[in-house]
Amino acid sequence: MTTLSIRLPDDMAERLKNIAKHRDISLNKLMFELSTQVLAEEEAKQRFLAAQLRGNPKRALQLLDELDNLGV
Repeated sequence: MTTLSIRLPDDMAERLKNIAKHRDISLNKLMFELSTQVLAEEEAKQRFLAAQLRGNPKRALQLLDELDNLGV
């Protein structure tokens, strides 16, 4: 497992800490969840682009629906 250090403005870090506290999870767990969400969104986007390049409009529309469900 990798440890990652990031620099954030103090106000942003404080807001993230408050969100984690409100969700009753650690800040580490919150960052893990946010990272997982971003990765899922990116993978869905890549699948959409690949389907688009293959000329599969039905699959491309399904992937757009998936993106909508992710809130992208």
